[in-house]
Amino acid sequence: MRRWLQQLGYEPLRLTPASADASFRSYWRLEVEGEPSRIVMDAPPEKEPLQPFVAIAKSWRGIGLNLPQVLAEERGQGFLLLSDLGCCHYLQQLRRGEEGYEPVQLYRAAIEALVLLQQQQAPQTPPLPAYDRQLLLSEMELFTTYFLAQQLQLELTATEEDLLNQTFALLTENALEQPQVAVHRDYHSRNLMVTEPLPGVLDFQDAVIGPLSYDLVSLLRDCYIAWPEEWVTARIEEYLALATEAGVVPSDCSRQQFRRWFDRMGLQRHLKAIGIFSRLNIRDGKPGYLGDIPRTFGYLVAVSGSDAALQPFHTFLLQRVAPLLDKQQLQPQEGRG
Repeated sequence: MRRWLQQLGYEPLRLTPASADASFRSYWRLEVEGEPSRIVMDAPPEKEPLQPFVAIAKSWRGIGLNLPQVLAEERGQGFLLLSDLGCCHYLQQLRRGEEGYEPVQLYRAAIEALVLLQQQQAPQTPPLPAYDRQLLLSEMELFTTYFLAQQLQLELTATEEDLLNQTFALLTENALEQPQVAVHRDYHSRNLMVTEPLPGVLDFQDAVIGPLSYDLVSLLRDCYIAWPEEWVTARIEEYLALATEAGVVPSDCSRQQFRRWFDRMGLQRHLKAIGIFSRLNIRDGKPGYLGDIPRTFGYLVAVSGSDAALQPFHTFLLQRVAPLLDKQQLQPQEGRG
């Protein structure tokens, strides 16, 4: 990496760790005297191909979103040189309570950026993959494979397996019946940066064409920070006003219909997230996300409890899963990220 940067003319240079995420990528901050700082992405080519990141960065910057600019690339070794969107993401700002930006201001900006993304009708280049039935189901199966079977050591009965299959099928149909738009897929407080203009957007390389409500539920029912339900409802209303005016939400879509889409979409996402957090611990030796499971599991319990079609699943969560999760006494790692 240093040799490549030196070939680009960055000499002398100073590299410091910027961040790492749940993938195999790592990020380094490059500081050169007299110049703006840069970010260097190190993405092992056999595990994290650069093409989706580069293509989406160019496309979405072109519609006015604040994404890193790709300044140079070395695809053979998996290196990108990027503009720097700063050191403070939304979650850090919200936890520290620092002056400068209030939560409503941060989230209004994130909602405006989301609607801007969703209203783009031009085809992506290259085309984004579809968030199809197979992908939706495979994500929820992570909950069964890694969380229930391995993290909790829970042996399911045949009846419970059928219940999960029925629940996953219902949530999949909920996703597929929604209008399909560009979906960031990880649009939450750790991937939105406090910068000008708000927000800086990171970690977009897994984008797809998928359900209208997906990114909004990622933002408002965040796995890393929870908001009161009335606050979430107020932000949904802000989104609906903007997105309906922009033609993103169909004019004949009732608030009740959208809220059902939103709530059930959140269940799909949170099942996936809990499965991924467990997989990061079991397969990848990264236990730092386990502390986010109780918050995320709480969303599953609350939302399933208010949905008549999901009462058997709600009972299963309370009677079979919650006692085992309580025994693990998982604690959040507040400093992570």
